[in-house]
Amino acid sequence: MKAPDPRTQPRGFLEHLYQAAVRRALPLHNTAAFLPPPPKGRTIVLGAGKAGAAMAHAVEALWPAGASLEGLVVTRYGHVPPRPPGLKQRIEIVEASHPVPDQAGLNAAQRILALAHEARAGDLVLCLISGGASSLLTLPAEGLTLHDKQRINQQLLDSGAGIGEMNCVRKHLSRIKGGRLAAACAPAQVVTLAISDVPGDDPSIIGSGPTVPDASSCAEAIAILLRYGIEVPGAIMSLLEQGALETPKPGDAVFAGHAVHLIATPQQSLEAAAEAARAVGVEAHILSDEIEGESREVAKVHAALARAVARKGQPFRKPCVILSGGETTVTMQRRRETPGAGTGGNASLPPGRGGRAGEFCMGIAQALQGEANIWALAADTDGIDGVEDNAGAFVAPDTLERAQAQGMNVASFLDRNDAYGYFSALGDLVITGPTHTNVNDFRALLIL
Repeated sequence: MKAPDPRTQPRGFLEHLYQAAVRRALPLHNTAAFLPPPPKGRTIVLGAGKAGAAMAHAVEALWPAGASLEGLVVTRYGHVPPRPPGLKQRIEIVEASHPVPDQAGLNAAQRILALAHEARAGDLVLCLISGGASSLLTLPAEGLTLHDKQRINQQLLDSGAGIGEMNCVRKHLSRIKGGRLAAACAPAQVVTLAISDVPGDDPSIIGSGPTVPDASSCAEAIAILLRYGIEVPGAIMSLLEQGALETPKPGDAVFAGHAVHLIATPQQSLEAAAEAARAVGVEAHILSDEIEGESREVAKVHAALARAVARKGQPFRKPCVILSGGETTVTMQRRRETPGAGTGGNASLPPGRGGRAGEFCMGIAQALQGEANIWALAADTDGIDGVEDNAGAFVAPDTLERAQAQGMNVASFLDRNDAYGYFSALGDLVITGPTHTNVNDFRALLIL
């Protein structure tokens, strides 16, 4: 598909780049090269993540028709793509809650673990893991309830903790994450196909690494809980302190002969977007595929770079597109200290709606202050930014002016993390619906 002219259709052009990034990460385009041959015994497919259903469809389409294939995959509510015509269902797909786990996710995790225990020597367990698996594959450690896990998970999400920190805690409070699913599959062969949604593409962090060794420790999990003021039941803290909730480590015999393949990564998607830009004569520059930090602060850095290009032609010449990926964070306002609010933050602020992509867009609009000839788009590649129905948002040179004409001050919307409300009123939400993949944040800045 030809890209819209960036000079006359900047929004359409940036959305075209986003779609190019998403297409590059779709499971059906990336799975065939990594599938092992069918074994003599059973092939059991186990999986979790926002791309889980699409990954299952890809395996069903590519697996030999007469070969054994069965299993169970859990994905987020509303993230099951239409089944291709004529494709026979051999892998069961169930849906559960994300980003906060629910009973459906717990039920699915119990069934997946039971299937893993059925595997025998000569069988193949094919594990399909993508972003979102940490919440969807929830099986609390002994002594923890689902309610405990929901509370801890929500506090982690609100805290501003990085994905590696969150998943360190999740792994040590689980009976299935942090390599424990692979341990349950022994002595069967385990092959993991993963779509990376984490900075650095570390398989042990993707979905909290249910099938790969975990080098983190109970002591690290305790330090993270203390750093962000997250409480766990006293009995669980005692088990952590004793090391009783330790995960299988690198070198453990349960991982012998296992294979892990990354079938799609953020870098590949950014490169696809860059190629789409260059195809219409716009130079593209990829900053990094693993940018982390507070969304609004990351936005300030991107804005400063875009201004330097627009005003000085440094470090890049215009016209150009600046691309980046990774996983930023949003520390919810109610957890920030504000003057006169005490240590609990400003609890009087109404809750906002939005995710890290929208927060980035509010931050860059505020930082650019209407700078001419700069447009921006940020969106989550799974099609959902936070818990609303938008993938992200679009920023133009007149964004602040149009908002002020409606009586909206971007600072007040940032104060309550309400990106959805801000960009919805402007008609600048990017809405795609679930994309059935997930390689995390996508950000693109167009400078003409």
